[in-house]
Amino acid sequence: MYHPARILSFDLDETLWPCREVIARAESALHGWLDRHYPRITAEFDVAAMRAVRVRMADDRPDLAADLTALRAAALHWHVERAGYPPEVTEAAMEVFLAERNRVTPFEEVPEVLERLGAHYPLVAVTNGNADISRTPLAGIFDLALSAADVGAQKPDPAMFRAVCRELGVPASNLLHVGDDPVRDVQAARDFGAQAVWVNRDGAPWPEELVEAHHELTSLHGLPALLLGKPA
Repeated sequence: MYHPARILSFDLDETLWPCREVIARAESALHGWLDRHYPRITAEFDVAAMRAVRVRMADDRPDLAADLTALRAAALHWHVERAGYPPEVTEAAMEVFLAERNRVTPFEEVPEVLERLGAHYPLVAVTNGNADISRTPLAGIFDLALSAADVGAQKPDPAMFRAVCRELGVPASNLLHVGDDPVRDVQAARDFGAQAVWVNRDGAPWPEELVEAHHELTSLHGLPALLLGKPA
């Protein structure tokens, strides 16, 4: 460690819980709900086709790039309007999606490790996505939660880390960030002047063109030993 960590920030998706299957399940649940209640939408668009509409909208609406909830709501509104349903359907549909999107299952070591570290450090949840930590099984563990929508930019833009340091009154050198993505987490944190831990659960090779993380772990199990000198 170049400086003692005073604040710990954590990426969410694929760092604290698996995400890909969560999104797939949430999109399937939303489509099923629409099929039961607003079938004119699903008669024309399956899950993949709805996803394609959202991708096209992301290209057309760069103003929504940092807010995945707003982007998804805008795409749903397009479907609702096209099918001739009232606009309030969009809000109800979004709640169906978000309820499933936040029904995550943390990796087995995560709750205990976070509870242990939380006794010694302020913990901050940071995400490019639209998970709401207060609606997940990890509610109540974090002292602060920030999303790209909150700060107006996605990692690797430094806006999120800058907001963390401003909110908690620490310099970048006293922030340690933990995440799974070499660019959006590790490189972004290092470029900001923070310390970075790469959680490499799948044993992936480190991209040769990037400066390595300060530490690499296969799970959060190693964090207490790294930070507190105590095994998990």
